[in-house]
Amino acid sequence: MKRFHVHVHVGNLADSVRFYSALFGAEPQVSKPDYAKWMLDDPRLNFAISTGGTRGVSHLGLQTDGIGELEAIAGRARAAGIDGAPEPDAECCYAKSNKHWFTDPQGLVWETFETHGRSESIGSCRVSARTDAQAGAGCCG
Repeated sequence: MKRFHVHVHVGNLADSVRFYSALFGAEPQVSKPDYAKWMLDDPRLNFAISTGGTRGVSHLGLQTDGIGELEAIAGRARAAGIDGAPEPDAECCYAKSNKHWFTDPQGLVWETFETHGRSESIGSCRVSARTDAQAGAGCCG
């Protein structure tokens, strides 16, 4: 089953953690000095915030439960003539993941991914499917 993903760049992490914790009725499952993430079941959402980058929505995405679901999404995109950028074994946002990046017709970046481990650093993502303006910030900041 897939989980919707939203990543937002914020100006003040502590204020934003307070706000979103109240909004969601839960504390983040991952909390770092530059990053926080909520894994919610109702709604089924992976919501992440980080400092850095231009404030606002960084990207949207779909988190899959495994590589099969991830490859199915990439296959549908290829069949529809949508170019994407695979990013195997990425280490970003304190996680290890396999990813595919896509950019919609308006320039909104979509990340599809399956996570298979944790990382000790925020890391960085290859952003070849992103626009030049977005590429400087990486996926997490």
